[in-house]
Amino acid sequence: MNSTLSPWNELPARLLRSVGVYRHGIASLRQVDDQALRQYTDWLSRGMHAGMDYLERYPDIRRDPRMLLDGATTVISCAFPYFTPISRTHGTANIALYALGTDYHEVVRNRLEQAAEAIRDTFGGQTRVCVDTAPLRERYWALHSGLGFIGTNNHLIIPGAGSYFFLGEILTTAPFRPTPPLPVTDCGRCGRCVRACPTGAITPGGSVDARKCLSYLTIEHRGDFPEGTDLHGCLYGCDRCAQVCPHNAHPPHTDIPELMPRPELLALTPSDILAMDAAAFARTFRHSAIKRAKLSGMQRNAKAILHHKG
Repeated sequence: MNSTLSPWNELPARLLRSVGVYRHGIASLRQVDDQALRQYTDWLSRGMHAGMDYLERYPDIRRDPRMLLDGATTVISCAFPYFTPISRTHGTANIALYALGTDYHEVVRNRLEQAAEAIRDTFGGQTRVCVDTAPLRERYWALHSGLGFIGTNNHLIIPGAGSYFFLGEILTTAPFRPTPPLPVTDCGRCGRCVRACPTGAITPGGSVDARKCLSYLTIEHRGDFPEGTDLHGCLYGCDRCAQVCPHNAHPPHTDIPELMPRPELLALTPSDILAMDAAAFARTFRHSAIKRAKLSGMQRNAKAILHHKG
C-alpha cells in the first residue's frame, strides 16, 4: 500500500476526469459540526421533510460518516454535469431535466466505482461509493471540500458552472490531501429562486419546505394530494428555482451519453401517461429515475395537471 499523502491535483484528478467528473473536492472526514446538526434537526422537528421519514433514520451515521467505512479518512465529492438545452413541444409533459436521461444513481455509481477501483489499485486501502441513497450529508461535504456553496434554494452551486450537477462521493481509507475551501460560501442571496417558486416552498433564509415543494409532491408524496394542490404543469420534479438562478446562466453541457435526454421522454404528454398500463410504464421508464414515482403516482400527477388545465 502506498501510504504517502497524495496531492489532490495529481492522479486522483486524472482518474475522476476519465470517468466524467466535471469537478471534485476532497475533505478529511470528521463529525459534522454542531451548527449544521442543529439546523438539520430543527428542519426535521418542524416537519419540513414532509413524508420523507428516511431522513430521520441513521442519525449517528449522518453525524459521523466514518461509520460507513471502517478506517475511512477522506471523502472525495464529485460533480457530474447533466445539463442539455432542450425545447419542449406545447402540450408535452413537464419533466425535470435531471430525470430525462438514464437514472443517475446507476450512471454515477457505475462511473465512480471505476474510479474507486483504480484508487484501490494505486493507493491501496478500502473505498465505498455513495450516491444519494446512503445517509451521508452530500452538500455538507461538497461545501467543506471546496467543491461549491449552497444556494438559497439548497442546491449545491459550483462557482462559474452552476447547479445542474449530480453529486456522488468516494469514501476512502487512503490519505489524500484536502482541497482548499472556497473564498465565497453563499450564492449571493438575490432572491430570484424565492420569488420564482410557484408554491412558496423556499424561504429567503434558505429553508425549503418539502410539504410545498413540487419536486416532493410529484415524486415522493404518496396518495392523494391535499385539497387545492396545483402542480403548475409539473409532471415529475420542478426546475423553476434552477432556471432563474443567475449562477446557471451558462451551465456546462454534459458529454455523458447516458445523462442526455431521451427523445421518447421529451415527447410524452399527460394523456400518454394516463393511457399507460404497467407493462408500458415499465418499458418506457426502464432505467429511469421516474420509476420512483410509480405508475399510480405519475397518473395521479397527470390527472391533476389536466384537471387544472380544464
